[in-house]
Amino acid sequence: MPELPDIALYLHALAPRVIGEPLERIRLASPFVLRSTSPAVPEIEGRIVRQLRRLGKRIVFAFDDEYAMVLHLMIAGRLRWRPPATKVPGKVGLAAFDFPKGTLLFTEASAKHRASLYLVHGAAALAEHDPGGLDVRAATTAQFGVALRLESHTVKRALTDPGLFDGIGNAYSDEILHAARLSPLKLTTQLDDEEIARLHRAARDTLVTWIERLQAEAGNDFPEKVTAFRAGMAVHGRYRQPCPVCGAPVQRIRYASNEANYCARCQTGGRLLADRALSRLLKQDWPRSLDDWEARTRDPGHNAPGPGPKPDPS
Repeated sequence: MPELPDIALYLHALAPRVIGEPLERIRLASPFVLRSTSPAVPEIEGRIVRQLRRLGKRIVFAFDDEYAMVLHLMIAGRLRWRPPATKVPGKVGLAAFDFPKGTLLFTEASAKHRASLYLVHGAAALAEHDPGGLDVRAATTAQFGVALRLESHTVKRALTDPGLFDGIGNAYSDEILHAARLSPLKLTTQLDDEEIARLHRAARDTLVTWIERLQAEAGNDFPEKVTAFRAGMAVHGRYRQPCPVCGAPVQRIRYASNEANYCARCQTGGRLLADRALSRLLKQDWPRSLDDWEARTRDPGHNAPGPGPKPDPS
């Protein structure tokens, strides 16, 4: 799922192309994409884009008279900028938005139809799309700590809760926790003040660094490859590859449809976190530490946990 740095990249690329320009036409190619009934499409067409903004992981096109268009990319939704009147691609195309300078294509490489488009009118209607999470870049450490300690959850779950924190998902939570040297499974209520300050600093610095990096790489071009797996990431999507800090192999645990990538040496004191399914299968053969894992890998008489299923490439 595109996260805060990716959404910021889209906004950065869209601004010079659409702000001050009329949305001439909306072409819907999928019956699933438009989730609202009012206002109708003709009420939006012809209106000038006055502002682009972000609500969590949603992109908002704001028009005059409190009209707005909200795009939620979910996991597989992507945006493509093409020449004017470009045809919507048949298999993955959801919609096209025609502007004088070009056409914005809304696509989704998934059959689950999770990406969505809402047309709204009024501040109250738009506010319904705001998950309400705290923007860690603007928050103080005290505010960050209050949000973090609202309930007892794992730090990984708390960071990715859109009602607590704004725009952080699976990929960047891995990077933040690695930078903060914290276990993804540590409970938020067990964090001391120093750990909270360290986590806040890591969250802010990680997001700002990646926003600046992605925008510098794109330059004036429209981003064509928005992905959860970026070259230069420390742990996310790098299972069994060396940690860039200590060289130990990156570890992974999977739960439900999600996963956490971490460095045992940097984040858990060398202890391997138990993947529920795999540790249940291996029982007493599950390695308890990084040293045990490495010894079993070297010893042909033991089998270290295998690579398991590949990460979701979306």
